[in-house]
Formats: sequence, C-alpha cells, structure tokens
Amino acid sequence: MSSPSRRTVLATGSAVGGTLLAGGLPVQANAADRESAPTAASSPSAASPPSDPWRTVLDDADLVWQQMPKTWYEGPYLGNGFLGSGIYAEPGRETEAVRFNVQHSEVQDHRPQFGSLFGLARLPIGHFTLEPVGTITALDWRLGLRDAELTGTLTTDRGTLTIRALVHTTRSVLAVEVTASKGERDFRWVFHPAEAISPRAAFKPLPEGYTGNPPAEIEEHDGVFAAVQSLLAGGQHVTAWRERTHGPRRTLYVHVAHSYPRTTARGRALAAVRKAAQLPYDGLAVTHRSWWHAFYRKSFLSLPDARVQRFYWIQLYKTASAARRDAPVMATSGPWLESTPWPATWWNLNVQLEYWLIHGSNHLELDAVTRALSEFRDHLTAEVAPAYRADSLGIPRTTDASLVNGGATANTEGYGVGIPGQDPPTPEVGNLVWALHNVWLSYRHSMDRSVLRDVLFPLLRKAVSYYLHFLEPGADGKLHLPATFSPEYGGNSRDCNYDLMLLTWGCRTLLESAELLGVHDELAPRWREVLDRRAAYPTDANGFMIGADIPFAKSHRHYSHLLAVYPLYELTGRTADERALIEKSLAHWVGFEGALQGYTFTGAASMSALLGKGEDALGYLDQLMTRFIQPNTMYKESGPVIETPLSAAQSLHDMVCQSWGGVVRVFPALPAAWADLTVHDFRTQGAFLLSAVREGGKTRWVRLVSEAGAPCVVRHGVAGAIDVRDGHGRPLRYENAGDGGIRVALRKGDSVLITAKGDRPDLRIAAVEPNEAAPRWGLPKP
Repeated sequence: MSSPSRRTVLATGSAVGGTLLAGGLPVQANAADRESAPTAASSPSAASPPSDPWRTVLDDADLVWQQMPKTWYEGPYLGNGFLGSGIYAEPGRETEAVRFNVQHSEVQDHRPQFGSLFGLARLPIGHFTLEPVGTITALDWRLGLRDAELTGTLTTDRGTLTIRALVHTTRSVLAVEVTASKGERDFRWVFHPAEAISPRAAFKPLPEGYTGNPPAEIEEHDGVFAAVQSLLAGGQHVTAWRERTHGPRRTLYVHVAHSYPRTTARGRALAAVRKAAQLPYDGLAVTHRSWWHAFYRKSFLSLPDARVQRFYWIQLYKTASAARRDAPVMATSGPWLESTPWPATWWNLNVQLEYWLIHGSNHLELDAVTRALSEFRDHLTAEVAPAYRADSLGIPRTTDASLVNGGATANTEGYGVGIPGQDPPTPEVGNLVWALHNVWLSYRHSMDRSVLRDVLFPLLRKAVSYYLHFLEPGADGKLHLPATFSPEYGGNSRDCNYDLMLLTWGCRTLLESAELLGVHDELAPRWREVLDRRAAYPTDANGFMIGADIPFAKSHRHYSHLLAVYPLYELTGRTADERALIEKSLAHWVGFEGALQGYTFTGAASMSALLGKGEDALGYLDQLMTRFIQPNTMYKESGPVIETPLSAAQSLHDMVCQSWGGVVRVFPALPAAWADLTVHDFRTQGAFLLSAVREGGKTRWVRLVSEAGAPCVVRHGVAGAIDVRDGHGRPLRYENAGDGGIRVALRKGDSVLITAKGDRPDLRIAAVEPNEAAPRWGLPKP
C-alpha cells in the first residue's frame, strides 16, 4: 500500500457505512442523494478546505507557451462544437501579429453536383490579426483547461498586452480582452476574410465547372462590422464583430452565423454580437466557466504518468471544444478548419474514433453521431444505388454536416457507398454498420431503450439488408461476399474481412436487439443463417488477411482487417488458438514500417489491452506521443486531423476498464509503473458508474452504481477474500462468476462496494502523485 504522500488526498480518515467521498463531499449510493449530501462533520479537515482533485489534475494539465506558436499544430485552440479559433503567429509576420482564426462547423458550400469534397465542403471563413504597436519580443500564455480560457501576456519593444480569450460555450461568441500598457494602447484588430473555396483546391484539380464563391463584403451596422459571404448556391455566412472598451480593457466580440438557402445569417450574427457586447468579459466568463467546471466533474481519472495524465485531460477539453450533441458530427479537423485535402466528415474510421472516449468519460451529452444518423436517416437512403433503396441504407466515406455526399452521379472522386462485386474497385460498403457500432456503444453505456428502438435497430436492419443483396452461396456451402474494399489498403477482395466482420457483428446485434425489444422480425431467420453459414474470416500464416484474394503484405496504417478483434470484440482470445491468432495478426500488422500512422498505435494499444498486456499498450502509446503527437496534442498527416489523439484517450480507457461481453473488468491492463491509480464515475456498458482505487500495485476498492438495473458481473481485481457491501455498508449477496468475477443483483440506483475482507479503506477520491516530472504540453521554454 502506498504511503499517504504518494496521493493528493482530500482529507484523512475513513468513510462510514460504504459512503464514497468525492470532491470532499459524500456521494451516497442512490443518485438522488448526491447533490444534497452534507460534508462529513467528523472529518479532521473540516476546519480547513480540502484540496479539490479535479482542480489539481486540471491545473497541472494546462498547456503553456513561452515560445511563439507558428502553426495550428503548435498553438492554443478554443471552441464550443460550432465556433472554433486556433491561435498562432501570423505566417510571414511572426514578430508583428498574432492570428486568431475564425472557423465554424456549420459553414459549408451547397453545390452537391461537385461532391462532398468540393461542392459540399466546409468553407474557410477568415481570421483576425492582433497587431501590436511594437515588435513582439516574448510571450507567456496558458490555456487553462478548467476555465477553458487562454490567458497571458504578449511583450513587445513598446510595452505589454495582457490577453484573456474564450469561445463562450453557449453563446458561441469569441471574446478576446486585451489590456495594453501605455506604449501599446494603439494596438489594433484586423479581420481578413478567406476565399470561400474548398480547401481541397490547394491539393487536387478542380472539378470541371467548379469555381470559388465571390469575395466577402465588409459592412458596418451602427458600430458592428459584418463580413457577408454570399454563396453561389444561395445562402450566406456572416462574421460579425465589434470592439468595446471597459475601463483600461478593450474586448473584441465575434460571432459567425450560416444560413441556407435563406439569407438570414446577417441578422442573427449582428444580434448575437450586440447582445454579447452588453457584458464585459468577466460577465461572459461566469456562465462559461460554470459550464466547464460541471463538465469535468462528471468523471475523474488520475495516474502517476504525468505526461499521459495531462494528455488525457487535454483530450477531454478538446472533445468538449469540438463536439456537442446538436453540433455537426466532427469533420476531420473539428471546428478548427485549416488548409486540408479533407474538408468533410470522414466515415471509414475518423468519426468512429473521434467519439469513442465520450462513453467511458461519462459524456454522452456530446454524442452527435446518434443524433445525426437518426435526424438524417432519409439522406442515407439516397446514398445507395436506386436498385437497393427500398430496404437499404449506406453512408459514404465522406459527407457534409447533413450526411449528404452528393448522390450517385456526383463527382465524388469515388467516395460514395461501394457496390459489392463492382469492377473497378469501389469504396467501402460497411461504413454505416461501423458508425452504428458507436450508436450501440451509446445504448449500452446508457441502456436508453429509445436509442435501441428508434435509432439502432431500424438503421442497422437496413444497413445489414444492403449486404444481404449480395451474399451468395459457394461450392463449399458457405455464404460469401463478392469483392469489396478494405479501407485504404487498395484493391477489392472477395470475403473482405472489413465487411465480413461488420456483417457478423450486425447480424448478431440485430438478433439480440430484436429479442430485447420483443420484435418478431421476418428477417431474423436470414440473420441467423448468416451467422451459421458465412465464410470464415480469411487468414494465412501471418494472421488475418485483407480478404480471400489479398494477403496482408505491406505497411498499412488502418486496422480495417482486424475489426472483429477491436473494437467489435467478436474475437477476444477466449481460446489459446484465438489468442495466438490475434497476437500473430497484431505483430504482423505493426511490423511493417513505412505507412504506419498515429492511429495504428492507438489501435495496437487497445488490442494489447484486450490481451491484458499493459506494458505493450503503454509502449504503443509512448510511440504515438513520441513520433506523432504535436506540441499542443494535435495530430497531422497530409493535413490536420483530430481523431488520433482522441482515440488515444480511449486506449487509456481500455487499459483502465473494459466492459464488453457483459462483464466489467477493472484495471485489466495496467503497466507496472502505474502502481497507483484513481478512477471515479467511469461509465461502463450496462450503465454502471465505476469508481476504484489502486494503491501500491493492488486494487484497494471497487464501487459500481447501477443507473439501469442491468445484470452486473464485475472482475474486480481485489486479491484474496472479499467483502461485498451495499450503499449502506450492509453485506450484499453475490455469486462467483468465474475468472475472478462476481455476479451481484443491483436494482436501478443501487450500488456495490468491493474490498478485501476486513478492510475499510478511505473511499475519498484523490489525485495520484506523479512518478517523475514531465514537461507540459504546449511550447514551454526549451
């Protein structure tokens, strides 16, 4: 057991009657009691305020800049799922101006005849430059995660500019307050509209007939300025701003609005700025900070690796800056559009990886995927060929915010929904099924029956039906798929593992869902037939192949041929042969250098975690951070993409807890160096909230709160004989479930606490002390 000095403990003493203390307040077993629970009067720390573990980890994770960031990959970033601002030196004027980008996730073109990457592409808006009087000589900035604000100073040879900036979480307003010293009082803001053309134009030839939109026009309306960008297809987007002086402080207020096909954006943008500008910066910050403080407190994770812990909390900040349930599904660079060949939403891996971490971190309020697939389901019918639209759905590789690709006849550069058996090779078939796996995860982590009934089941039924049109029996009596495309490998193959694995998961999930919903579906016999008769996943001496016609024989960043292992957990190493196949396939995949990218290593980390190999998982994350993650934790390939760092947070989740297959596994793949670890209100499948503490390399206690009354099986990891108690400290009956697990009957709102027999540990949540110092993310002094 670790000494008390190894943990930043809230207060000393033990909890009474199974009460869990979090943030200095008792958290009772029943969720209804949580908000009203009083501070324990007997606590020795009652005379002095206890430390706040959330504040401890968040303040420690702040990014700092003591060198000027020169690119999006180096600078601070602010956002609220809609409006986004990346901040760095103005290119070519590094000592003269700082750029505050202004981009918005709803701003796009509306010319489907040119496809999703040109005619429906996200459009750049523009940027402000903060231009001091003097020459910039130094800076000292901090991106405070807890308040989601950039603060600090910009020093010039004429004085100092003290800066505070935020993108308000609900008002969608960029507010930048600047307090200037005497020599810098004449600094200025300048807006630079961007050319409203697809960013892909800088990388690929323009489709025939495609041109950019006309230049923006700058207007003034009673002290509020507006850059009005009219679109050739109709509609507009408008950037409105004004500057107000409050004592020695000058504050810039910026809002962006988009409208199509009407031209109503101007009025909305002007009104939003006028309303926001009635408040000084501090007035805006109050509600903004309140939202963020509540956001972080929905879960807690602390571990002794300072670099990884900071990285994790930055990813939570990044996700909440880039995602909202009612915002567009994240495009490749989130709300921070930059020069990119990929100005759209990408469905053959990016979207899925972007949203995985919302489940364990207990942030289902950010789930735009479930909302968008439900809202725009009619658009998914139009994305399959006309012959299949009566009973099928599909999602292309790329879409706009409303899940439109441009239709089967558009110039989409081959990025529509694939047609099995078609030659030449076509894009993926299974992207919708994979996206619906994210919906299934949201259902399983919430047990919200409406998600299962109204979204997952009807959409998955039609997505699987598309496959059923093409399955055909072979001479071996098995059902086979004609040639389909495995993401990014190149070439089509029969019995492509990407599709066979997704089809298998889809049919199994449909049967399970129909049983839960009490639905007697006429297609159920067909789904069972697929599970009974489908061709085996193609393998060779090196493990899983791409498909029956294509071995895995070159460097390949995507784990499309391994989806049955992760994230579908259809194959988990239950037998020695299955485990050997997974190990061999994983080693063969990552053994080819050349085309490997960051998400190769997040996938490898999660697969290693599945196998219980914590050292290997940490090794893959270390390679990711050393080779690919940028100073501000962003990520790049040919252009900016954000899915990989977010999926690394999920890899960390997979090391801390796994809950596939109806079993909650606590600390299944921790490296030896992580001897101390605390997790609180980690959301698992079955709608349980997990809290647990590891001390000195041993699991000290585990607690689960049931939100839905689902069956509870937990592999707790507490060594030796155990005590199992309810939320009032009373013994609770349980059954041995094998493999170190127990089965406990919990009703909705009930909780279970598992400890070593006779142990009464301190149940308060605390931040773990780091093993060693590590540099902060950002650009600190060398």
